[in-house]
Amino acid sequence: MSRHVHTGDEEAREPLLTGNDHLEPHELDSDEGEIIFDKAATNIRHNSDGNAQRRLTYEEAVEEAGFGLFHWLLLVVCGWANASDAVEILCVSFLLPTARCDLLLSSSDMGLLTASIFLGMMVGGYMWGYLADRRGRRRVLVVSLTVNGLFGGLASVAPWFWLFLLLRFISGIGVGGSIPVIFSYFSEFMPRLRRGAMISALATFWMAGNIVAAGLAWLVIPRTWARFSLGSLDFQSWRLFVVLCSVPSLTSALLFRLLMPESPKFLMEAAREKEAIHVFKAMFELNMWGKGKDFPEFGLRTSSKQRGESEETRTQGSRGETLGCILKKALVPIKQMFNGQFKSRSIVLLIVFYCISFGYYGLWMWFPELFERIEDGGSPCANVSLLSPLPNQSCYPVKTAVYMEGFVIAASNLPGNIFTILMMDSTGGKALLSCSLLVSSLSVMLIYLVKTKAQSLALSCVFSGVSVISWNALDVVGTELYPTHIRSSALGFFTGVARVAAITGNVVFGNLVDTNCAVPILLVSALLLTGGLVSLLLPQTRQTELT
Repeated sequence: MSRHVHTGDEEAREPLLTGNDHLEPHELDSDEGEIIFDKAATNIRHNSDGNAQRRLTYEEAVEEAGFGLFHWLLLVVCGWANASDAVEILCVSFLLPTARCDLLLSSSDMGLLTASIFLGMMVGGYMWGYLADRRGRRRVLVVSLTVNGLFGGLASVAPWFWLFLLLRFISGIGVGGSIPVIFSYFSEFMPRLRRGAMISALATFWMAGNIVAAGLAWLVIPRTWARFSLGSLDFQSWRLFVVLCSVPSLTSALLFRLLMPESPKFLMEAAREKEAIHVFKAMFELNMWGKGKDFPEFGLRTSSKQRGESEETRTQGSRGETLGCILKKALVPIKQMFNGQFKSRSIVLLIVFYCISFGYYGLWMWFPELFERIEDGGSPCANVSLLSPLPNQSCYPVKTAVYMEGFVIAASNLPGNIFTILMMDSTGGKALLSCSLLVSSLSVMLIYLVKTKAQSLALSCVFSGVSVISWNALDVVGTELYPTHIRSSALGFFTGVARVAAITGNVVFGNLVDTNCAVPILLVSALLLTGGLVSLLLPQTRQTELT
């Protein structure tokens, strides 16, 4: 039986070696230390000893490595990193009902606080994404997760609001790097036919982060035993909650540092063939553990276009460059995104990312505050809180119902996550993205119209469960729309766009929630509707090959 492969833009139908053919390891050119391929290359090449050897494309090498234990381990480690980002982002929303009294925050101040981490993510998103495309995914993940956890934890001992705001901003820079790079890194280990379902499974860990954050808030913040004095600082229970929220990021960084290899797709693009084959071998050994199979020796091949891009990647930073040259090179991926074949899809994704981020983060971050306002019933917009806390106002004892409701809303993501895992590969991300955004728009509009607390909670759960389908679909579609050499940069750029939207949404909520609550809620509904309609213009990417 013969296998068919693709070389560059041409389709080749030549059989690869099979059966009992003897294979020897591929030797690199000792002078150049790189993969040597010419335009007329075939699937078979001979090494210096004259032995024939298979040369595989990236997709073929991934298939050769099998699917099994390695991929499930990768899912757990990347999933925990994804969950840690969710914990760090949602940490602020759960501490608002109590921290607003200790830090004497007005609604506008709370809007700035929730926006601070998104401002950091906006700064960090493209910067880390660009570095991941040039220096490697794994290294960037370790550093960004460490920045996230370290400065997030330090915020717990900040005595002043401005310092707390600054530390949350720096923590956000770390979060901005890990979110887009995790999905690029993870997707580059996945076989084509399993990629959609596995990326959807990775996205479900965001729900796990929501549940962890809500559960920790429910268990820790209402407890009086967690309060003690630290010098002149009154260390309240919400500060302990902030410390605990930093632990997932730090442990994720440690797991990546100790257990995970570099992306083989990145290594191939960087012309580091021996390292890429070593990663494929490690994948194979874990996946075939206990099955008694030997690793099939093979070489790797790439197109001339990819080789030229890898040459540029490897030479960057190898010689002294001015800051202007570095910044100019950093903008190259954005120019590539908005030119040629990528232009229309980039414009559509920009609109979709803005709409969903304004709506989701603008509303989600304010759920605990809105539910505190309807503790005694009524509509969220019918109960206006004080514009600023009075000096003698106390947030204690803490109303535990607020955190219980947050936990319920977080858990309501589960049906949407299960649905996307089951349907992503058969339906495709485009259809799921558009339909879920339209349903989310309707549920938000109804939140404004309801009059009881039970109705508000039910519709909030619907919004949460449906909007997570949008995010999962967007993760899959965004990963598959761009080639390897700009994938992390593109996702980092759109992460930055999303954070601008999140900042805008939180500032709008903070300034209008006390005076004209209907405006931000109905604006969220309108933007989600817009995103759902515009997403219909995206190309279909179901089970496409990564380039």
